[in-house]
Amino acid sequence: MLACCVLVGCGTVRPGDRLARRGDEIVICGQMYHTGAPVVLWMDPGGFDAYRVEKRFAPLEASDWKSIEKSIDTPNRYGLRRVELSEEERERVRGGGWDLPLLQKHVDQFVIHYDVAGTSRTCFRVLHDVRGLSVHFMLDIDGTIYQTLDVKERAWHATVSNDRSVGIEIANIGAYPVGKDDTLRVWYGQDLQGRTIITLPTRLGDGGVRTPGFVGVPARPGPIEGRIQGGVYRMHDLTPEQYDSLAKLTATLCTVLPRIRCDYPRGPDGELLTSKLSEDDWAAYSGLMGHYHIQANKVDPGPAFQWDMVVRRARAMMKR
Repeated sequence: MLACCVLVGCGTVRPGDRLARRGDEIVICGQMYHTGAPVVLWMDPGGFDAYRVEKRFAPLEASDWKSIEKSIDTPNRYGLRRVELSEEERERVRGGGWDLPLLQKHVDQFVIHYDVAGTSRTCFRVLHDVRGLSVHFMLDIDGTIYQTLDVKERAWHATVSNDRSVGIEIANIGAYPVGKDDTLRVWYGQDLQGRTIITLPTRLGDGGVRTPGFVGVPARPGPIEGRIQGGVYRMHDLTPEQYDSLAKLTATLCTVLPRIRCDYPRGPDGELLTSKLSEDDWAAYSGLMGHYHIQANKVDPGPAFQWDMVVRRARAMMKR
């Protein structure tokens, strides 16, 4: 026995040993970081792989990338972050060689979207198969986080912020002008206890939601109204499961990429800004932000999104 321990080493890793994962890891520069939230990676069974070029939800014989509805010039739906790099750094990263210190130097925004698709499966189909776009993370109604690309990649989700940001699409059918919100009545109803619940259209089946039989209940009974970009919009809140996972992901990103401040855009009064940032303010800003802080024609993540709760929970986890 002693001879075996000396020759092989007690408790050593042997070729072919399986490396167990917890199922809460995200990937940044090829390294895995724990979040505490349920995560499905693009390399996992049931994952959504934005590195693949064919349509994910088309028949295989009709899945060629050139046939997507939005014409694109490349099979890739992502690219190289166009940031200020030395010639040596550029040559290194163009082959995938981003290291963490270099990424920490250049990535300082976490852009939050709702997907207007309702579930992450539909979101990936629309982004990847139809629009030729991408995003690093998708957050489904049951709190499952899907990572589609390494954070080192430049995903196509937020125009001018793509080079310096990480993006997430949250499963939610979105916000609508008051009086033009019929979509909400299709996607939400009430259960026998009178609670507001998400009612997926029958054409979606189970929506691809990973938790069997999951019934989504918004964190607050709604709909919630609020002013974004000067207009009044109405939407239903995210689910508690989504807020829990988002806070954990936010804490992880702000820890590993510390230039992403765990805060949101505020006005002189300290309150949330609910319109597009000026060009100068955007250039100087680092932290969490909504899509509407970048583009005047966007209103996501909408008036129901609870910025304070996400930041408060994330900061508490970062302190621990």
